[in-house]
Amino acid sequence: MALNSEQPIWQQHQRFMAMALQLAERAFEEGEVPVGAVVVKDNQVVGKGYNQVERLNDPTAHAEMIAISAACDTLDSKYLKDCTLYVTLEPCPMCAGASVWSKMGSVVFGASDAKYGASGSVFNITQSRSLNHRVEVIQGILEMDCEYLLKAFFETKRLKS
Repeated sequence: MALNSEQPIWQQHQRFMAMALQLAERAFEEGEVPVGAVVVKDNQVVGKGYNQVERLNDPTAHAEMIAISAACDTLDSKYLKDCTLYVTLEPCPMCAGASVWSKMGSVVFGASDAKYGASGSVFNITQSRSLNHRVEVIQGILEMDCEYLLKAFFETKRLKS
Protein backbone atom coordinates (compact mmCIF):
# COMPACT_ATOMS: atom_id res chain seq x y z
CA MET A 1 0.00 0.00 0.00
CA ALA A 2 1.73 3.15 -1.19
CA LEU A 3 0.77 5.99 1.09
CA ASN A 4 2.62 9.10 2.23
CA SER A 5 5.60 7.83 4.24
CA GLU A 6 6.04 11.21 5.97
CA GLN A 7 2.78 10.80 7.86
CA PRO A 8 2.06 7.93 10.29
CA ILE A 9 -0.16 5.30 8.69
CA TRP A 10 -2.98 5.72 11.23
CA GLN A 11 -3.16 9.45 10.42
CA GLN A 12 -3.43 8.65 6.73
CA HIS A 13 -6.19 6.13 7.46
CA GLN A 14 -8.05 8.75 9.50
CA ARG A 15 -7.67 11.38 6.77
CA PHE A 16 -9.12 9.16 4.05
CA MET A 17 -11.83 7.79 6.34
CA ALA A 18 -12.83 11.39 7.08
CA MET A 19 -13.30 11.86 3.32
CA ALA A 20 -15.47 8.73 3.22
CA LEU A 21 -17.48 10.11 6.17
CA GLN A 22 -18.16 13.32 4.25
CA LEU A 23 -19.58 11.23 1.43
CA ALA A 24 -21.65 9.24 3.95
CA GLU A 25 -23.07 12.52 5.24
CA ARG A 26 -24.12 13.37 1.69
CA ALA A 27 -25.92 10.03 1.46
CA PHE A 28 -27.64 10.81 4.78
CA GLU A 29 -28.82 14.19 3.45
CA GLU A 30 -30.26 12.43 0.38
CA GLY A 31 -32.14 9.86 2.48
CA GLU A 32 -29.76 7.01 1.67
CA VAL A 33 -28.16 4.70 4.22
CA PRO A 34 -25.12 6.82 5.13
CA VAL A 35 -22.17 4.93 3.73
CA GLY A 36 -19.32 6.60 1.90
CA ALA A 37 -16.22 5.17 0.22
CA VAL A 38 -13.00 6.33 -1.38
CA VAL A 39 -10.35 4.37 -3.26
CA VAL A 40 -6.79 5.60 -2.81
CA LYS A 41 -3.66 4.88 -4.81
CA ASP A 42 -0.29 6.51 -4.14
CA ASN A 43 -1.89 8.87 -1.62
CA GLN A 44 -4.40 10.13 -4.23
CA VAL A 45 -8.15 9.53 -4.33
CA VAL A 46 -8.88 7.73 -7.60
CA GLY A 47 -12.50 6.83 -6.93
CA LYS A 48 -15.27 7.83 -4.57
CA GLY A 49 -18.89 7.05 -3.97
CA TYR A 50 -21.76 7.05 -1.54
CA ASN A 51 -24.88 4.92 -1.32
CA GLN A 52 -27.35 5.75 -4.10
CA VAL A 53 -29.62 2.71 -3.95
CA GLU A 54 -32.83 4.73 -3.52
CA ARG A 55 -31.87 7.50 -5.93
CA LEU A 56 -30.90 5.14 -8.73
CA ASN A 57 -33.44 2.43 -7.81
CA ASP A 58 -30.52 0.01 -8.03
CA PRO A 59 -29.69 -2.51 -5.28
CA THR A 60 -26.06 -2.62 -6.45
CA ALA A 61 -25.49 1.15 -6.07
CA HIS A 62 -23.55 0.78 -2.83
CA ALA A 63 -20.82 3.29 -1.99
CA GLU A 64 -18.08 0.71 -2.51
CA MET A 65 -19.37 -0.42 -5.91
CA ILE A 66 -19.54 3.17 -7.15
CA ALA A 67 -16.06 3.97 -5.78
CA ILE A 68 -14.54 0.79 -7.26
CA SER A 69 -16.09 1.49 -10.67
CA ALA A 70 -14.82 5.08 -10.57
CA ALA A 71 -11.31 3.91 -9.61
CA CYS A 72 -11.24 1.34 -12.42
CA ASP A 73 -12.32 4.06 -14.85
CA THR A 74 -9.73 6.54 -13.54
CA LEU A 75 -6.90 3.98 -13.68
CA ASP A 76 -8.18 2.35 -16.88
CA SER A 77 -7.85 -1.05 -15.25
CA LYS A 78 -10.12 -3.75 -13.86
CA TYR A 79 -7.54 -4.47 -11.17
CA LEU A 80 -6.83 -2.26 -8.16
CA LYS A 81 -4.02 -4.24 -6.52
CA ASP A 82 -2.07 -1.22 -5.25
CA CYS A 83 -5.19 0.55 -3.98
CA THR A 84 -6.92 0.89 -0.63
CA LEU A 85 -10.69 1.09 -0.26
CA TYR A 86 -11.82 3.25 2.69
CA VAL A 87 -15.45 2.70 3.63
CA THR A 88 -17.47 3.84 6.63
CA LEU A 89 -19.28 0.51 7.08
CA GLU A 90 -17.90 -3.00 6.74
CA PRO A 91 -18.56 -4.22 3.18
CA CYS A 92 -21.52 -6.52 2.52
CA PRO A 93 -20.95 -9.80 0.60
CA MET A 94 -21.44 -8.08 -2.79
CA CYS A 95 -18.97 -5.29 -2.02
CA ALA A 96 -16.45 -7.59 -0.34
CA GLY A 97 -16.65 -9.78 -3.45
CA ALA A 98 -16.01 -6.76 -5.66
CA SER A 99 -12.93 -5.90 -3.61
CA VAL A 100 -11.65 -9.46 -4.16
CA TRP A 101 -12.48 -9.53 -7.88
CA SER A 102 -10.81 -6.15 -8.41
CA LYS A 103 -7.75 -7.47 -6.53
CA MET A 104 -7.93 -4.53 -4.12
CA GLY A 105 -4.81 -4.26 -1.98
CA SER A 106 -6.63 -3.46 1.25
CA VAL A 107 -9.95 -2.46 2.73
CA VAL A 108 -10.14 -0.09 5.68
CA PHE A 109 -13.54 0.27 7.31
CA GLY A 110 -15.01 2.20 10.22
CA ALA A 111 -18.07 0.48 11.69
CA SER A 112 -18.57 -3.28 11.77
CA ASP A 113 -21.81 -4.68 10.36
CA ALA A 114 -23.24 -7.41 12.60
CA LYS A 115 -25.98 -8.26 10.07
CA TYR A 116 -24.28 -8.26 6.68
CA GLY A 117 -20.56 -7.73 7.26
CA ALA A 118 -18.39 -9.76 4.90
CA SER A 119 -14.92 -8.70 6.01
CA GLY A 120 -14.82 -10.58 9.28
CA SER A 121 -18.09 -9.98 11.17
CA VAL A 122 -20.62 -12.39 9.65
CA PHE A 123 -18.67 -13.64 6.64
CA ASN A 124 -15.03 -13.29 5.71
CA ILE A 125 -15.06 -13.10 1.93
CA THR A 126 -12.04 -10.79 1.81
CA GLN A 127 -9.87 -13.47 3.45
CA SER A 128 -11.42 -16.61 1.95
CA ARG A 129 -8.86 -19.18 0.87
CA SER A 130 -11.42 -20.47 -1.64
CA LEU A 131 -11.00 -17.35 -3.77
CA ASN A 132 -8.07 -16.34 -5.96
CA HIS A 133 -7.18 -13.18 -4.00
CA ARG A 134 -7.20 -12.09 -0.38
CA VAL A 135 -7.59 -8.48 0.70
CA GLU A 136 -5.86 -7.04 3.75
CA VAL A 137 -8.51 -5.68 6.15
CA ILE A 138 -8.11 -2.96 8.76
CA GLN A 139 -11.13 -2.15 10.89
CA GLY A 140 -12.22 0.44 13.41
CA ILE A 141 -10.83 3.63 11.84
CA LEU A 142 -13.04 6.52 13.08
CA GLU A 143 -15.40 3.78 14.20
CA MET A 144 -17.39 5.89 16.65
CA ASP A 145 -18.01 8.63 14.06
CA CYS A 146 -19.14 6.06 11.49
CA GLU A 147 -21.42 4.32 14.00
CA TYR A 148 -22.89 7.62 15.17
CA LEU A 149 -23.92 8.61 11.65
CA LEU A 150 -25.55 5.24 11.01
CA LYS A 151 -27.41 5.27 14.34
CA ALA A 152 -28.63 8.82 13.74
CA PHE A 153 -29.93 7.86 10.30
CA PHE A 154 -31.90 4.84 11.51
CA GLU A 155 -33.18 6.72 14.55
CA THR A 156 -34.48 9.47 12.24
CA LYS A 157 -36.15 6.84 10.03
CA ARG A 158 -37.84 5.23 13.06
CA LEU A 159 -39.15 8.60 14.22
CA LYS A 160 -40.68 9.25 10.79
CA SER A 161 -42.47 5.86 10.80
